[in-house]
Amino acid sequence: MENIDQTDKTILRILQNDSKKTAKEIASMLSLTVSPVYERIRRLENQGFIKKYVAILDKTRIGRSVTAMCQVSMRYHNEAFIDEFEEQIQNLQEVQECYHVAGQVDFILKIHVQSLEEYHEFVRYKLSKIKNIGVLNSTFVIKEIKQTSEYYIR
Repeated sequence: MENIDQTDKTILRILQNDSKKTAKEIASMLSLTVSPVYERIRRLENQGFIKKYVAILDKTRIGRSVTAMCQVSMRYHNEAFIDEFEEQIQNLQEVQECYHVAGQVDFILKIHVQSLEEYHEFVRYKLSKIKNIGVLNSTFVIKEIKQTSEYYIR
């Protein structure tokens, strides 16, 4: 990680654990004054280390308790078909994450829906309408063991 020191890394650890921490609170935790901490945070934002601040919601409370991991294999692997798939996936609100992967499948999608019926409708009326999908293989989460948005920072 270029251009950042241990203090910057500590600030990143603190903010990714609780992005509502103020510069004043962080300064107190690090035994520093507020101004340098504020400037460090702004620099980390400007350099792209901090992409955005978000609230992580409880998926059950918002009615999205069913999580499916969908493996997608494409029929043809030319650039135009892959670009079209990636573009169309952006418009599917049920898809929280999409990864282009190497291996037996081409893409892995993380999908959150309210019910198995809603997942069926999503696959039937939305996902299956994307051209060039060859095979869909769905796996459903029965228990979430670990879920974090935090990256390990040395």
